[in-house]
Amino acid sequence: MPLASRRARRSSIDIWPGFVDALAQLLMVIIFILLVFTAGQFFLADALSGRDKALQELQQQISELGNLLSLERAANEQLRSKSVSLSAQLAAITGERDTLKAQVSDLSAKAALTDQTVAQLQDATAQLGVLRDRAEKAENALSAEQQVSAAARAQVEALTASVAALREQLAKIAAALDISEAKVKDQQTQIADLGKRLNLALASKVQELARFRSEFFGRLRDIIGDRPDIRIVGDRFVFQSEVLFTAGNADLSDAAKQRLDPVITALREISAKIPSDINWVLRVDGHTDRRPISNATFPSNWELSAARAISVVRYAISQGIPANRLVAAGFADNQPLDSGDSDDAFRRNRRIELKLTER
Repeated sequence: MPLASRRARRSSIDIWPGFVDALAQLLMVIIFILLVFTAGQFFLADALSGRDKALQELQQQISELGNLLSLERAANEQLRSKSVSLSAQLAAITGERDTLKAQVSDLSAKAALTDQTVAQLQDATAQLGVLRDRAEKAENALSAEQQVSAAARAQVEALTASVAALREQLAKIAAALDISEAKVKDQQTQIADLGKRLNLALASKVQELARFRSEFFGRLRDIIGDRPDIRIVGDRFVFQSEVLFTAGNADLSDAAKQRLDPVITALREISAKIPSDINWVLRVDGHTDRRPISNATFPSNWELSAARAISVVRYAISQGIPANRLVAAGFADNQPLDSGDSDDAFRRNRRIELKLTER
């Protein structure tokens, strides 16, 4: 009896360490599962943070699409590659979620062992819910990213169409410019030809007018003869003022008109021969000496010189010279023939000049 009771006591004592070993192994399995779960949660958080960063970079790239047309297609390819990467990440998360589901199922099967195991299972279930929420957010973010990518592709296509339209307009403008340049070159050639013709015509008219001018002055030489008070200086016929006017006066006397009649007659005869296409005029210039004059009629030498030239023009008009062929100009004392201070110099500077010229 003592031997049998001793054996029974030994057998009861030997069972408990085995049970403890079994519980220890179960706890180690649970701890391992929790470690795997924690690692999965860490990797999932890291993947989600990487996804958020990728989404921020994608939004920044999308905001730059309007200004960087040349990089649109490359950016679009980057968006596609990142979408594929996020899809792969989502698939990995889904796989991890399925793995965790399987682990939770295993934990549920073993939940009857201890209350601690049940609490751990509840924590795992809560964490699984968090993972589900994160997975749903990842799916929503992926959907939004795909929408943004589609909008970016639409913008790229619109910009491509705008560039094509602009290129077409530029081609049309370039063609119009080529046509315009060709027309301008033709017009420049025509203008150059017209300029040459005009210069030749003007030279011809000038030569023809010079011939009539020479004939006019030749006749005046024959009519006037060698008079010291009436002379020819270059291309001008010069009357001394004393021949036509009294001192400080601008009225033509009868004697002055008789001296002008031969000149007007010669001009009338020559003007009948000048062709109508030569635009000629007889310019009558009045000049004074530099001694000032100031009275109620002539406040200065300007008025006196101009009034004398106008008197000659009016008399020529009264003798049949067309008014459109006559010009009156007053120069006062600003163009002297003699810069001296003698009476002879003053007398030479007081003059009326007639010049047959172009208008």
